[in-house]
Amino acid sequence: MPPHHNWCLILYLYDSFILMTFQELSNFIWNIADDVLRGLFKNHEYGDVILPFVVLRRLDCVLEPNKDRVFDLHQQYKDKIDDPTPIILGSIGTSFFNVSKYDLRRLTGDAKNIRLNLNNYLNGYSKNVLDIIEHFQLEKPIEKLAKNNRLFLLIDKFTEIDLHPDLVDNRLMGQVYEELLRRFSEMSNETSGDHYTPRDVVRLLVALLFEEDHQSLKGAGVVRSLFDCCAGSGGMLTIGQDYVKQHINPDIHLRLLGQELNPQTFSICKSDFLITGEDPDAIQLGSSLSEDKFQGQRFDYMATNPPFGVSWKSEQTFVENEAANPNGRFFVGTPRSSDGSLLFLQHLISKMEPTGSRIGIVFNGSPLFTGDAGSGESEIRKWIIENDWLEAIVAMPDQLFFNTGISTYIWVVTNKKAARRRGKVQLLNAADFFKPMKKSLGSKRKEISEEQRQDLIDLYTAFAEGPHCKIFPNTFFGYTKVTVEQPVLQPDGTPVRDRSGQPKPDSAKRDTERIPLGHDIQAYFDREVQPHLPNAWMDRDKDKVGYEINFTKYFYQYKPLRPLHDITRDLLALEQETDGLLKKLLDI
Repeated sequence: MPPHHNWCLILYLYDSFILMTFQELSNFIWNIADDVLRGLFKNHEYGDVILPFVVLRRLDCVLEPNKDRVFDLHQQYKDKIDDPTPIILGSIGTSFFNVSKYDLRRLTGDAKNIRLNLNNYLNGYSKNVLDIIEHFQLEKPIEKLAKNNRLFLLIDKFTEIDLHPDLVDNRLMGQVYEELLRRFSEMSNETSGDHYTPRDVVRLLVALLFEEDHQSLKGAGVVRSLFDCCAGSGGMLTIGQDYVKQHINPDIHLRLLGQELNPQTFSICKSDFLITGEDPDAIQLGSSLSEDKFQGQRFDYMATNPPFGVSWKSEQTFVENEAANPNGRFFVGTPRSSDGSLLFLQHLISKMEPTGSRIGIVFNGSPLFTGDAGSGESEIRKWIIENDWLEAIVAMPDQLFFNTGISTYIWVVTNKKAARRRGKVQLLNAADFFKPMKKSLGSKRKEISEEQRQDLIDLYTAFAEGPHCKIFPNTFFGYTKVTVEQPVLQPDGTPVRDRSGQPKPDSAKRDTERIPLGHDIQAYFDREVQPHLPNAWMDRDKDKVGYEINFTKYFYQYKPLRPLHDITRDLLALEQETDGLLKKLLDI
């Protein structure tokens, strides 16, 4: 074949690979799990084997062009200087390397010794990669594969794909990780709280986060930080960076930082940071609630999707001890131990810059209204709203997430509201802003299109009331919970009185009234309660101020029932149709 035909074939294969990277590549990797691991590992263990090898193959593909040079440099200098790392890194232009003579492809050339050589290969990585591999905890899976003669097969399968960033960029690789994580979590029967954030949701969140600062982010030399306390595999951070560079300022330097609890997704995130030139040490492992690895640090922007409705009992002692500290993150109050969502928001608020920060966080409906006045949840809402930090809440469509169909909400919290927003909260009802997916992905049957996302951002930045947008003063969401007492009655109906002559309250008849903030409490009582309970009085010493956001109520639109004669007409028509069908059957 002539040389130019070879070049055309290469281009064709390159284009074909780009087109297949998301769906076909994720399917290919999924089939490796199905072909190699079935019968040897339990379903919930598949991800523990496959995901680390995806990362190793991607690292291999980056290092392959300089593989022999690195090996030669290490051999040349290993006995001459204590640490040849600077020489190697200066020569190859990457932030990591592997001094072993093996990579995954070369391992398959010696099937008999593949277990021993694999150890040599893994131990040949630079320290920053060894830290990642350590958290994958591959020792036991590799031993099991080797004993059952499947280690060679697994490695050989992975050598069939090229994951170099020139072919599979970080955005596409993130989609592959997302799809694999979704499938593996489904096989593990994980709860609705253990989910991964779909890209359409992330894009909406980061757009809400950055659009209000559009002007201040423009220009040369702009440096900002973006932090995610539940970073997962890093999608929230990388998509946030992509959004700012594509839509606002291509020259901005956005520092990406995050903390992740799960060792596996932590390692995925850190490895991709290595490959794409981000700072891998900016990703830390551990619980953000009880092991804050960024203690004392503050950030310009924060975006996260904490687990929905997940218990924090395992960290309860730590959290409650910090809540007892007037300077602690949780001093305002703590939510019930069965749902720690609001703890993550308190954690992020503690990291706001005094000069101004913006937070975007995904919640289910519980943080809006769970907890009566005086409860931890209500006290947290009160603290946020009375400090004028709650800028907006967006109600998203249901069935957006892979592992749960529940309705979700994006909260935007900031300590630098624009003048027009001060003292107000914007509510956006985006429940109808979706398009059905051609093919469901687990529980995800809907997605927010690019056009629908832009429509929502236009509504958000316009800050004008309409069918999908409501704007309320902060006090609208608050109320005073007043205790209403009635007296113990004697047989003749007269109140029993104590020694001071005051009516003795009957605890069995005790009740409460919620009186909206801004209303005269005595006037409300005289108008709404006294006419029905003439002997009642208020015990004002028990007053409690609470806050809740009844989102559905504010956007409720009454739909009148169909007229009875229309319903009757339709029923008669159905009856006649049924009779006709029966007659045809009988005639047959």
